[in-house]
Amino acid sequence: MGLSVGEFRKLIEKANGGKSAPSEHDLQVTCVNLFRAKHYEHAHLLFAIPNGGYRCKRTASMMRAEGQQSGVPDLFLAVARHGYHGLWIEMKNGKAGRVSKEQKEMMEVLEEQGYKCEVCRSVEDFDNVTDTYLQ
Repeated sequence: MGLSVGEFRKLIEKANGGKSAPSEHDLQVTCVNLFRAKHYEHAHLLFAIPNGGYRCKRTASMMRAEGQQSGVPDLFLAVARHGYHGLWIEMKNGKAGRVSKEQKEMMEVLEEQGYKCEVCRSVEDFDNVTDTYLQ
């Protein structure tokens, strides 16, 4: 099955110079790797939606033209379960990370369309959410 949640946490703390609160990027990378190790049969069905982060004006303009939409959650698990079409996950860095107005509104719309939406603030949150969803 690969590494446990605790082992992943130790790796991320080491990568962050001993800090227990990883950046949102590091948290998401750790969670994706954990998911791939635990749920290899669905690994190709969990993917990132690159909407955040700084981009130069030209790249930002190109991405908007390609269909980038503000508020879209960070990850999508394209597996139907429990009457839902799939699972959207917004990653936030611990308690400090805030869900924006656009993100709240988008998650409400996605839920109205039959998707499950969750906010995950830690590796443990993510692990519990994905395990429960896939049961």
